[in-house]
Amino acid sequence: MTRTRWVIFQMIVMVCATFLARTAAHAQGREVPGKPIGKVSVLGSLILLELEEGALGEQNLFDLGQHTLRFTPGGAGYRVENLPLRWDADFGQQLSGHRVALHNFSFPFSSKAWSTFSVGVTGSIRFTPEDSAPADDAGPRFGPRGDEGGVSIGRFDPLTEGAAALVNTVPAICVFFKPRMSGNLYVKELQDRVVVTWDVTEPWGNIQDFTWTKTANRFQAVLHKDGAIEMSYQRLAAKDAIIGIYPLVSGGAEKPLATLAGKKTASVPAHLDIQNLRLSVVDGLLLKIEFETAGPVLLEGDAGLSGIAYRVYFNAYKTSAKPDDAARVGTVWTIRGFAPRNRATTSKSRYFASGPGVSRRVEASGNTISIQGILPRALRGAKQISVSADASASGSDEPVARISAGPVTLSGIRDPEVHLSSLKPQYGPFPVVYEAFHYYALPNPRDLTCTVLKSLGDKFDFLAYYSDFRVDNQEAGTPSDGPLGAVGGAVTGIGAIENGLDSYCTPGRFQWQFIQPVYAGSNQMQERPPRDAPVGPDRDITFYQKQLAEISQDDRMPPYMYAISQIAHEMGHRWAAFVSAKVDGETIPLGPTHWARGLEARVAFPYRRPTEASIMGGGVWQDNFDGTYTQLDDDYYVPATGWSYLDLYLMGLISQAEVPDFFILRNLVPAGKDANGHAIFKADRTKVTIQDVIAAEGERSPGVDKSQRQFNTGMVIVVQHGNKPSSELVERATGIRRQWIDYFSVTTGRRASMTANPD
Repeated sequence: MTRTRWVIFQMIVMVCATFLARTAAHAQGREVPGKPIGKVSVLGSLILLELEEGALGEQNLFDLGQHTLRFTPGGAGYRVENLPLRWDADFGQQLSGHRVALHNFSFPFSSKAWSTFSVGVTGSIRFTPEDSAPADDAGPRFGPRGDEGGVSIGRFDPLTEGAAALVNTVPAICVFFKPRMSGNLYVKELQDRVVVTWDVTEPWGNIQDFTWTKTANRFQAVLHKDGAIEMSYQRLAAKDAIIGIYPLVSGGAEKPLATLAGKKTASVPAHLDIQNLRLSVVDGLLLKIEFETAGPVLLEGDAGLSGIAYRVYFNAYKTSAKPDDAARVGTVWTIRGFAPRNRATTSKSRYFASGPGVSRRVEASGNTISIQGILPRALRGAKQISVSADASASGSDEPVARISAGPVTLSGIRDPEVHLSSLKPQYGPFPVVYEAFHYYALPNPRDLTCTVLKSLGDKFDFLAYYSDFRVDNQEAGTPSDGPLGAVGGAVTGIGAIENGLDSYCTPGRFQWQFIQPVYAGSNQMQERPPRDAPVGPDRDITFYQKQLAEISQDDRMPPYMYAISQIAHEMGHRWAAFVSAKVDGETIPLGPTHWARGLEARVAFPYRRPTEASIMGGGVWQDNFDGTYTQLDDDYYVPATGWSYLDLYLMGLISQAEVPDFFILRNLVPAGKDANGHAIFKADRTKVTIQDVIAAEGERSPGVDKSQRQFNTGMVIVVQHGNKPSSELVERATGIRRQWIDYFSVTTGRRASMTANPD
């Protein structure tokens, strides 16, 4: 995907961000409460968190520069050699699309001969029939749905998990698969081989990026007529990616490992009443988990599956029959049912699986529901593990049925992840083989919270984390999550409910936080773009540099505009954007998670510019009274903007009477641009009032006369064990703290205040 297409569609994809993050947290939050993972102290106005030794594991950065990997087929898989660089400097023709058609031979891979394949600019090759899109197992795609070539993983999947999740989803080769890259592809076909070359850059200039300028990454794949594969790495600025080969393993040979029995539970729905949990190994590679229930499980398409969950818990370090072993688990695989919130959508209710190494695919039939995946990293090397399971009904993660923990001996299962640089030809053959190069593991967000709260007390409404090390995330920013606590009692009428206080170690106040620390070297933690940074499109802060400088007192862009966009947007998820409106009997979602693009969401108290759309999405729309509407400010959160009237009502800062009538535009169709470059759309307009929102969600409680008005954010700088925080980390976190306090005051019309005091 080109950089322009990426930035245009980035906000669309972000609609799923907090929802997916909350789903993952709730899937495990009740059973895996946070625990302290470091030492906390106060450093001036900041909180310093020094992690325990090894708290985030080890990073594994790319080490194959100026080398060639050769994969030679034979027997039941491939043998791998690490060779000095073999590089073809004649790239051939630039590829205009992503499909490659072979004319001189067919390439043998995954038990088939392929005359066409799909090349992704993000560094992979996919073998599927022409016009076939990636399997759903590969997760949500970056950018719009559709075929962008190669493979994809979920937007927030760490590379360590994404690498495992690709197994047995689609025949593929990951040459240097790194999501969000862009650039040029070249193809040259010879009589006995085809050469594919990538000349690409990491994403640059945006709030979610780590660089202000393009980076150089040149690598190459050679597919030989005899099935051999060579991957060569001439120049790589990037240090994290997935490299490996992924033929389908479809023999289906299944070896039973263990069956753990449960007990029939009275008054529990039969489809949730787990009777047995079966574990087996498929094709010597995949761990299969099958839940057997007392009655038929609900099938996809049944609205009743929304919100139900089946979970299996693994612990490699302690075997016990205690039913509360789940509180100490190392890994969880979860099956959860979802149904579209908007009943007008054509999407049906579905099951999704989540967890390290698990395939997204869920099989439901009769009295069984099953998942399978690569053995989770935490279990690799273990000879015996402890396994337990439970099921929960819609609306609560409290189990209604359990399988108590029992020991399971692992045998006959092979780990497909290797260290490619150290492999020798005598190793193998490998039916599937890969390596994930990655930064430090993502911390458990509840562990971060509990570390701070148990040390300093429940005195923070929000927690923002910053670090001087990178984590295994393709974006520089972070999703957000939290238990939705509050001063003065639970908040209702906002489309989200308080949940999981214990998991966050809070007696009731703590509300919301970053899920992971933001890296000090990322774009968004820098005070301003470098003076020589190229001007990007209108999703980049550089696009607004002149405009913002003209309205400032010192003729410079206000400091930390990217950082304020991130913290304001993520903390805004504490209240928004989950509500619907009931208009003439129809329930219309105004989000979910981010305000719909067509929602009129003009800011009440602008942050810097006179016309702003909400930091939570929506737009500022001008009715042209001819069936078209001009978007005066868009639904993206760069540069930082303020809160809409609806936001402020949900925050408890203005009354119902102060929210003017607004509208939502649906069925948007592009209709050109005006003289100032603003997009024009044809659309269907529906008037919405605050009473329509109340009809769908109930009144906001506590109301404006009793709502919380004083908030405190803990600004936490995180360092690895034994390290001191860098001067850049301290300086930048302090600058963001100062701007966050000012931002909150301005954009709430000074009806609320924000402090950031650690004491």
